[in-house]
Amino acid sequence: HKPFIPLTAEEIVFGYDDTLVKLAHHFYPEHKKPTDKMAILSKRNHTVNGEVSTIYTGLSNMEDFGYLDNVNGMTKLPYWKESPCNDLAKASEGSFFPPKYFTKGKQEIYHLYDKDVCRLIPLQYRKSETKHGIPVDVYTPADHMYESIEKAPQNKCYCPGNEYCPPNGVQSIMPCHHDAPLYASLPHFYKGDPSLLNNVEGLNPKAELHGSHLKIQPKLGIPLEALIRLQVNLKVERTPNIRVMSKLPNIILPIMWLEEGVTDLTPALKRYIYLATTFADIAYPLGTYGSILVGTCILIGVFINAYKSIVFTRETIEVSMRTLRRGNHLLQSNNHKLLIIRDSYAVLPEIPSPVEEFV
Repeated sequence: HKPFIPLTAEEIVFGYDDTLVKLAHHFYPEHKKPTDKMAILSKRNHTVNGEVSTIYTGLSNMEDFGYLDNVNGMTKLPYWKESPCNDLAKASEGSFFPPKYFTKGKQEIYHLYDKDVCRLIPLQYRKSETKHGIPVDVYTPADHMYESIEKAPQNKCYCPGNEYCPPNGVQSIMPCHHDAPLYASLPHFYKGDPSLLNNVEGLNPKAELHGSHLKIQPKLGIPLEALIRLQVNLKVERTPNIRVMSKLPNIILPIMWLEEGVTDLTPALKRYIYLATTFADIAYPLGTYGSILVGTCILIGVFINAYKSIVFTRETIEVSMRTLRRGNHLLQSNNHKLLIIRDSYAVLPEIPSPVEEFV
């Protein structure tokens, strides 16, 4: 066997036949038995990996919407013995997060459960921006995520006892990978200790290429963009008694780095999210104030119309009086007086003169 062998990307990620791995497979206990192939992500190709997660729907409390209740029935991660490393509380599997409307804007840090690194990834709020015209909040991994225990004492539980504690920017993931000497970091040791870069040629860490981020719509709590980048490293140690290993340096050797996530949504989904978040904010006040304005105009119109029908102006009265004078005239015939008022006629009784009455 040689310390390095040529492999395709598919083989190193999803498995290749190895004599030593097949031999070791026969000696492992049944409940800890690894796959019969050597792979970084064994049993992950076209499978659900046998993991079942239960999440809160928000029915009783929207502040817990999208958070994990348990993974495979466990409320603690089995890989680590102490808190906060084994905590699952207030962690999301990445599809949903509590909307800020219900958390009252308190959510400066979200926690994302990533089974590949056997831990929660703390995501720190950085800024707000828009994507496709939709407001989003940008979150990136917190600075203490892969920091050494000297800088971040809370990471002590990732290297318990006298176990080797890696330098800044690297974390052990041995417990969830059959105790193989694997370590996780950001690609190209981004934000890692400078000594990590000196042992390998070609490393050039850049934030835009090797950092991770999530863009979460704050009102709905769903990611519009998510990129989680991970580098898998192997701890290499010089072994004097094995000839092929006797001249190797003691280093953290990068094997590969992965990028998983989504950078865009379907047009239909973007349209629905836009209508629910941005257009609704504009349409609701416009509809409300528009209805008030239309109702006010209708009331004013009704009032003016009623005013014209009931209230007599000076001009209206003068016109009516002239019409009345033209239409009224008195006719006298056979001691009767006939009063004609427009189209109505009335016969008045004969009235004796004062002289006749006196006589």
